[in-house]
Amino acid sequence: MDVRPDDILIMKKPHPCGCNEMLVKRSGMDFKLKCVKCSREFMVPRNKIEKNIKKIVRSSDDV
Repeated sequence: MDVRPDDILIMKKPHPCGCNEMLVKRSGMDFKLKCVKCSREFMVPRNKIEKNIKKIVRSSDDV
């Protein structure tokens, strides 16, 4: 799955604050994600995130 920094992930399950949109800060074996609503940053393993992604919204500077 091609997930890059500055992409927004629409998740199947929401964050405890109620928002299901996460901004990708860093990708690799782990993802560093930031909740769009409450700005909480957290690290999650790639395999756990990839099965919970509903949609990927690319950043606008894609060429």
